[in-house]
Amino acid sequence: MFLEAYTKEFNYNLKLAAPVMLGMLGHTFVSLVDNIMVGQLGTAELAAVSLGNSFIFIAMSLGIGFSTAITPLIAEADSENNKIEGKLCFKHGLILSSVLSFLLFGLMLLAKPLMHLMKQPEEVVLLAIPYLDLVAVSLIPLIIFQAFKQFCDGLSLTIYPMYAAVLANVINVLINYVLIFGKFGFPQMGIMGAAIGTLISRTVMLVFLILIVKYNSKIKQCLNDIRQIKIDKLMFKKILAIGIPSSLQMVFEVVFFTTAIWLSGLLGENPQSANQIALNLSSMTFMIASGLSVSAMVRVGNQKGLKRYKELRRIAFSIFMIATLFAVVFAILFFIFSGILPKMYLDLNDPTKMVDNYEVITIASKLLLIAAVFQITDTIQVVALGALRGMQDVKIPTFITFVSYWLIGFPISYYLSLYTDYKSSGIWIGLLAGLSASGILLFIRFNYLSNKLIIQNSLGNNE
Repeated sequence: MFLEAYTKEFNYNLKLAAPVMLGMLGHTFVSLVDNIMVGQLGTAELAAVSLGNSFIFIAMSLGIGFSTAITPLIAEADSENNKIEGKLCFKHGLILSSVLSFLLFGLMLLAKPLMHLMKQPEEVVLLAIPYLDLVAVSLIPLIIFQAFKQFCDGLSLTIYPMYAAVLANVINVLINYVLIFGKFGFPQMGIMGAAIGTLISRTVMLVFLILIVKYNSKIKQCLNDIRQIKIDKLMFKKILAIGIPSSLQMVFEVVFFTTAIWLSGLLGENPQSANQIALNLSSMTFMIASGLSVSAMVRVGNQKGLKRYKELRRIAFSIFMIATLFAVVFAILFFIFSGILPKMYLDLNDPTKMVDNYEVITIASKLLLIAAVFQITDTIQVVALGALRGMQDVKIPTFITFVSYWLIGFPISYYLSLYTDYKSSGIWIGLLAGLSASGILLFIRFNYLSNKLIIQNSLGNNE
């Protein structure tokens, strides 16, 4: 009976989370296909795309992180059936996201000279600059799309952004194939073809989402007469108060994992390859946690709006429970198949690479054992962040993530990898330490705040 109070929420939680998971899975698949296509052009082209995307990824993290402020505010307004507040939030969130998209585009253009300072081969830099120019433009439709996506998420309509993402992914793959290799009479454009594919697909994604949301009656009510809504400085401040810390949280984590790539590169080509394999495998499982984090944000935001704080806590713990179950399953799979999974990424039939392959598999297997452990703590911290955003608590969590990643995790990764025999394993021990510290502290924070709200509410009712 005790467990039933939590398990009965599993179905609805997964229903909300599944479209988010599938959308992320589709994006990951497209990235993999893109890399395969570009890789056929040559190592310089692949390196150029990787270099350009390293800049884009940080900008995307800022934009996507900021837009998450819209979801808990919309969820709270939706649960209260407060149409005016919902319209206010979406209009102001859309304005801020649009402004941010142009700022990030400009920032990418200004950041181009940094490529020459990163000690990359000149050939790679010359290829990367025009690629970055075009992909930077795609940040504009992407971040505006995120505003619409977060709006839909807040209304528990996560399936519509998934439809748009799936269509965009299909278009991206097709255009990339045609333009990269010059198929069906089109010129062979190399990596610029990939950049054009990214820009077109993200534009289509935005336009398609705008078109399909118009046919939903719930969304129509929220968007009706939105142009007549006057600009409210307080709403801008409210969104900024949530959006800025949320974007910093995402950037802290993205850059934290980027440093892992940098440190592995210092150790050599084989350790870097092993690191990439382990990161790729662990990122696949991260999608489950990300989807459930959205569920936590929406459902906690709903209950906050209704002031049903006991329900808020119960629902959040049900999401923690199902997320942890998934994480444990993945952890077990990583333990069992740690020596097998890395082999999928390597050409084992090439006798000239036998020694290198053995080293990569050996290192990657050890990293997957560490990844198996932080599957659990990383899942807890991602879901906790979602739940806390649903409660509109973002400042302390931002501080927690900074301390965990950069004052605990990074120093451990740096020291163990470069000054001890742990090497690659040392990097991942640091990741484990940072993610574990973040997960534990964020869970404690949620537990404290949810209990506090329940106590305050009960005292208020007794007066």
